[in-house]
Amino acid sequence: QVQLVESGGGLVQTGGSLRLSCAASGSIFSINAMRWYRQAPGNQRELVAAISSAGTTNYADSVKGRFTISRDNAKNTVYLQMNSLKPEDTAVYYCNGDVAKDITLTLFRYWGQGTKVTVSS
Repeated sequence: QVQLVESGGGLVQTGGSLRLSCAASGSIFSINAMRWYRQAPGNQRELVAAISSAGTTNYADSVKGRFTISRDNAKNTVYLQMNSLKPEDTAVYYCNGDVAKDITLTLFRYWGQGTKVTVSS
C-alpha cells in the first residue's frame, strides 16, 4: 500500500508564510506528477499547483507569484511554499501523486488526508 501524509498547516496572519510537505511512503517504484489541491468550506476542491517528475510546474492563477511547488524525488516528497498568504487561501490542503508500484509503471493516484491552513485577517 501507499500512503501520502501532509504536514505544515496551521494558523497564520495575512501576509505570512507557510510551507506544506507531503511525504509518500510504501510500495513505490516511482512517482509521476504530484499535486496540491485545496478545498474551502462550501467550495469544490480546486487544483493549486502541480509538478511533473522532471520538475515542470503549473499553478492556479490565484496563487501565481505567491506559491511555489517543489519536490525531492529521493525522499518522495512534494512541498508547497506559500507566501503572501491571504484570508481566501484558507482551506484544507490535499496532496496527491500518481504512483507506479512496480516496473510495469501502471499508475495509481493516491491522496493524502489533508492539512488545514487558516489565514487570519
